[in-house]
Amino acid sequence: MEFEIDYQKSRKRRRRKRFIIKTAIWIVQIAAVIFLAYFITNIVMEKTSVSGDSMEKALSDGDTLIVNRFAYLFSKPKRNDVIVFNQSGSEHDYYNTKRIIGLPGETVQIIDGEVYINGTLLEEAIQCDSIQIPGLAKEPVLLEENEYFVLGDNRNNSEDSRFANIGMVVREEIVGKAWLRLNNFGFVDTFNRRRDSQAEEAQK
Repeated sequence: MEFEIDYQKSRKRRRRKRFIIKTAIWIVQIAAVIFLAYFITNIVMEKTSVSGDSMEKALSDGDTLIVNRFAYLFSKPKRNDVIVFNQSGSEHDYYNTKRIIGLPGETVQIIDGEVYINGTLLEEAIQCDSIQIPGLAKEPVLLEENEYFVLGDNRNNSEDSRFANIGMVVREEIVGKAWLRLNNFGFVDTFNRRRDSQAEEAQK
């Protein structure tokens, strides 16, 4: 009889122990999911909206974007990347969205409506009009080691690196890479791309 009582107590202790372990695992899993969701939505990714029509035909005013804040953690921004940036000390209190055209160390100039990089005509990877106002890039613009020259896809209705109030974008001002458009869902990298062989070569 005493043996049976001890056995029953032992079974209860084992059940209680298994229940506690399962509950602890469940709590840890829930906490991990909450932390991961917070980490992704508040640190890795960020939601923002496009302001203005400067990125037509790729993006329109009011488009909702998901920005990949970690896109450039282990790699550098590339030509034709659509970036979201916020210039410190700028009069703007909102994020700006533009496409990278010139990279650090390059010389950018706009001649007869076309973009030249280090004196060579840039074969555009996107659909865009001839530039009517070259602005600062009427003369050669030499980019410093952490500077990027950005343009809007809507070249004749865009406030960008051609103008002093935007100017060159420095690496520290880049919030991240525009990744997804939520309304009219799609990947930003695929928008407004030319399909001809020259564009394919330009993207390499």
